[in-house]
Order: sequence, then structure tokens, then C-alpha cells
Amino acid sequence: MRKIAIIGSGSWGVALAIHLAGCGNEVKIWSFDEEEKRLINEERICKFLPDVVIPNNITCSNNFEEVIKDSEFILHVTPSKFTRATFKQYKQYVENRPVIICSKGLEKESLKTLDEVISEELPGTRLGVLSGPSHAEEVSKAIPTVLVIASKDEEILSIVQDTFMCEKMRVYTSKDVKGVELGGALKNIIAFCAGVAVELGLGDNTFAALLTRGLNELSRLGVELGGEKETFYGLSGLGDLIVTCSSEHSRNRKAGRLICQGKSLEEVKKEVGMVIESIDNIEVAYELSKMHNIEMPIVETVYKLIYENLDPKQGVKSLMTRDKKSE
Repeated sequence: MRKIAIIGSGSWGVALAIHLAGCGNEVKIWSFDEEEKRLINEERICKFLPDVVIPNNITCSNNFEEVIKDSEFILHVTPSKFTRATFKQYKQYVENRPVIICSKGLEKESLKTLDEVISEELPGTRLGVLSGPSHAEEVSKAIPTVLVIASKDEEILSIVQDTFMCEKMRVYTSKDVKGVELGGALKNIIAFCAGVAVELGLGDNTFAALLTRGLNELSRLGVELGGEKETFYGLSGLGDLIVTCSSEHSRNRKAGRLICQGKSLEEVKKEVGMVIESIDNIEVAYELSKMHNIEMPIVETVYKLIYENLDPKQGVKSLMTRDKKSE
């Protein structure tokens, strides 16, 4: 039994807490929201996961020190755009504890990965990245799931693998922190595009082409940013891409559908009701592609769809009529 701190009370943070509690661990969740704390502690529910009951070995607090002080490691599970601001508030309590990044995204303002953000705020932090094909709705119901933990620290790999693994979850290890993190962040963009394709009524041929060529684009950028190409064809790249593009659980895919229906970004955010990582990630990936001179036609097209009012059907036409290429 381990004591584990989770920073973030959204669907993924609570789903991870439920899984870890089911493995016999004591889990404390930090939430910024007083009502979410009350729901977890008193009613044993999470508003984002209405079909599950929260076990008694999970508690929630609005106090960082209370959540972290006795823990063996910290899972950071806030939306990427809040990572720096949130980490600033609790970094004084980290000490030598490993921080495992479970969020999937990039910092829009700096174009940095989240491990870079945390290392910048607290140099020397022992870091890991947990990623892979995993909907919170399914993890919270103990549906078999396979993840990957990446770290340069062998002890972190061992602790996380031992703590998370059971008959309902299998965890692989990797040393490629950058690749695992970028695979999880960048796939959200293609999931958004998948929503557009679904809403346009395009078929299986189109869907397969989108995933294949989308993965090719993401891996090109990911390798340029320091990831290993093989990583993008594993759990955090191809695996996560498949699950988030093909499922109705995916908020990024839903956002693509809503945009294609002609709704504004603000209307989409209100209807989805949770942070949509793909919206910010599309802008970041577009800027990085230009900065590093990486050809990313799918990313460029969806960027124009969101920020330059490109018609979705015209976007598909422009992709299909590009100059001839070899694969």
C-alpha cells in the first residue's frame, strides 16, 4: 500500500484515483473547487464520471500541503494550460518526490512540453510521464487498459509500474520522455480532425488515411523535438491516436464535430463542458511546424479551419489535391 497525491480532480485524475484505490493504495486528490471536494468526500461521486462510486480510501482537499505531505509520489493531472500556475503553488512541497505528468498537452505561450515547464519551475524535479490509450470513463470502470510510463529515472519506472499494474491495467516502461509526452499531446489534433470527418459523413477510407497520414505528421514533428520515431508507433502515439479518434468518449473528436456544425469556439467549449486540449495544441503544433520547417498539411488545414474560417469541405479538397508525393 502506497500513499499517493493526485493534483487535479477532473475525470482523469479521479479515474486514476479509483484505479489506484482499487489496488489497495491510499489516495488524496487536490481540487481547486470546494463543491468538487464536497461531492467526492461526502457523496462519493465525481460530476464528470456519474456512473461510478468513489471508494472510501480516496479523500479530497483544497490544500496542497495536506494532499502532498505524506505521499510517496505525485500525479499531476491538471489541464496543460494550468500546469505552470498550479505547479507554482505546490512546488514548495515536492521535495524529492517524483512528479508524474498525466496531462496531455503543450504550453501554448512558450510552446514547451509539460516536463520542460515543470523543470523550468523547479530544476532537478524527478519526472515521469504517464500516457497511452485510456479514456477516464473506462479506467474508472476497471476496463482493461495498457499504459506506458516514461522516465530517465529507473526508480520512477519501477515504482509506477509496480503501483499501477494489476489484472485490469498493464504498464510498460520507456526512457523516451519526450516521445511519450509528445505522442499523447499531439494526437489530440488528429482526434479533432476525426470529428470533422465524422460530421462530414466521410467513410472508413478517409478515416484510415487521416490516422495514417496524421501519425506521419506527428512523428515528424515529434522526432524534430527530440522524441524517438519508434515511440510514436507505440502506446502513446498510435495507440492513443486510435482510441481518441474512434470513440465518442473523446472530447477532442466531439469538438471537431461541433466546429464542423458551424459553432463558435466559445459555443464548443460550453457544450463539451471540459477543457479541450486540441484547441490550444493545434495552434502550438502549427507554430512549431513553421519554426522547424516541418511539412504538416493536416495540421495547417485544421488550423485554418479554426482560426481562418476555412470551410471544412474545402479543407478536405485542398488536402486531396496537393502536389503528388511518394510515401
